[in-house]
Amino acid sequence: MRREQAIALLQLPREEAICAILELGEKAEQWERLQKKGEHTPDSPTTPSGMRPVYTKPAARGRRRRPGRKRGHPGEHRPTPDHIDHYEEHRLSECPHCQAQLGKPIRSYTRIVEDIPPVTPEVTEHTVHGYWCGSCGKIVTAPVTAALPHSALGLNFVVLTAWLHYTIGVSVGNCVKIASALLGFTVSPGGLTQAWKNLARLLEGPYEGIRQQVRTSAVLHADETGWRINGITHWLWAFATRECCYYLIDRHRGTAVVKAVLGTVFPGILITDFWGAYNALEALAKQKCYFHLFTELVKVDKLTTGPPWRRFRKKLARLLRDAVRLGERRGRLSAKRYKRRKDRLHRRLDELIATPWTDPHAKRLVKRLRRHRAEMLTFLDHCDVSPYNNHAEQQMRVAVHTRKVSQQNRSLIGAKTHAILLSHFRTAQLQKLHPLHYVMQLAHEALGARNSPPTEPMPLQKAA
Repeated sequence: MRREQAIALLQLPREEAICAILELGEKAEQWERLQKKGEHTPDSPTTPSGMRPVYTKPAARGRRRRPGRKRGHPGEHRPTPDHIDHYEEHRLSECPHCQAQLGKPIRSYTRIVEDIPPVTPEVTEHTVHGYWCGSCGKIVTAPVTAALPHSALGLNFVVLTAWLHYTIGVSVGNCVKIASALLGFTVSPGGLTQAWKNLARLLEGPYEGIRQQVRTSAVLHADETGWRINGITHWLWAFATRECCYYLIDRHRGTAVVKAVLGTVFPGILITDFWGAYNALEALAKQKCYFHLFTELVKVDKLTTGPPWRRFRKKLARLLRDAVRLGERRGRLSAKRYKRRKDRLHRRLDELIATPWTDPHAKRLVKRLRRHRAEMLTFLDHCDVSPYNNHAEQQMRVAVHTRKVSQQNRSLIGAKTHAILLSHFRTAQLQKLHPLHYVMQLAHEALGARNSPPTEPMPLQKAA
């Protein structure tokens, strides 16, 4: 009830005012009883928004902007297929309403419909002939690249279901249902997961090739998140460049994992958050993520609003925004002017660290800035370095979605399979390649090399 309504209620005649007050008191007592019992009514102020009928909610004030593209931009529509497989004509001899006879058509139009035909599994019997090699002293056979060794499931089916599970996030049970309903395959969950493990074992060589690419990259983003293997806490690591991504699931979250992947000395620029596992690694340069600092400022705003904190927050937020703005304007400023503004930012950062702040949260953040002083403005010296670690965060989103659906892994072999296959699928997407075709080619090459003499591993970029 608003103040104006209360004043209007008091101005009513005595008996009417008493009845209105008694009615309001009865409603208030009813709401209190329901709240004590844990019950809600659609009109109760304690009712969650999701339990209230839509028609009882206040109407929206309107859209902030019109949907669709802005005026002057070309429209967007589904592209026309580059080929047509079948042609059909639809004619009438009598009216569908009154059954009157019809003559020649007076107009015609075309309508293109895209659809998928019913899928029928294709069964192939492979007869493998063995030959005696007098030079080697053993029987040799031609490689079968259509399926994994000792497997009755074709490679196309295994790669497709692995992509659905590890990249799209479809659970194993739903993969079995999709295979049965849409593809005509009858497969058990255990048989499917075993096929994925065999595929991952076959692709360990290219997986190691991704790690070598990561170790020699010029700019690298790294991040980690929690993971579980059979209920035990592990960690999923992601090391990503613009062209590849290397995933690793490990029991530890310390520096040992970082050094095992990148080596003792990393020759490029490493972009990370403020987690201490990256501190002991020596690198050409490092850049800390600004987004984590902005998030930290928002969190502290909910705890304190005192003047000391507001002064520190204003100076730090303005410094970070000015640094990001200067990096964006790098190409529009002369070299001399750009250097002068960059030096001014370095002085402002040093002054911020040297100031004796009284707020405890300000002291904590100043301590962090002092520890990572050389890693705060690295992106101003290099064109391809970002002040944010968004690229690594985006690579984590695929795995986090799967984590919510399939409850992570049940064994160490399953975790390794997850890391290997997800690394290949995600690398293909970063290189703008078809992920299924990419992994299929890697598998065909690996199967063909099983009976071939050992050679140097093929560079990963050649798998198009």
